[in-house]
Amino acid sequence: MLTAAVTIIVILIAAILGVAATRPDSFQVQRRTVIDTSPEKIFALINNLRSWRSWSPWENIDPELKRRYDGPSEGKGAIYAWEGNNKVGQGRMEITETSAPGKIIIKLDFIKPFEAHNMVEFNLAGKGGSTEVTWTMRGPMPFMSKIMSVFMSMDKLVGKDFEQGLANLKRTAEG
Repeated sequence: MLTAAVTIIVILIAAILGVAATRPDSFQVQRRTVIDTSPEKIFALINNLRSWRSWSPWENIDPELKRRYDGPSEGKGAIYAWEGNNKVGQGRMEITETSAPGKIIIKLDFIKPFEAHNMVEFNLAGKGGSTEVTWTMRGPMPFMSKIMSVFMSMDKLVGKDFEQGLANLKRTAEG
């Protein structure tokens, strides 16, 4: 009986590892929305990391969140580091490229609860009196992440946060 249980467990673990091995080496999460204002107004809310407090979906999760800002107040070189509870974790982001009013690229480093190094990109395309905002995050999928992705995809893990953040950004920019 014990031998059969061990055999089943070994087969299940092998199956999970086999499925994980077929996962891609990188991931991408992307969401879009249309905001009824100019790209310049939205660009200012994203390009100044201090402004994220008005729209980021993660800002109100931990009331004791510790924030640190370094470098210039906006644009290339602006840095925002945070440390919070286990839901927010610890990390750092730095704007590495801006092209007003259409593009912002951010290097995003998570330290806790899991280490990860990703790139975030915001693209803003003016269309009449509105702006289409595209929020994308890309990153590598090390083998441990591939194993976790068998049970929960990055899109399901982060996608709803992006949707909430874009809704908040829309409310803030249009308000």
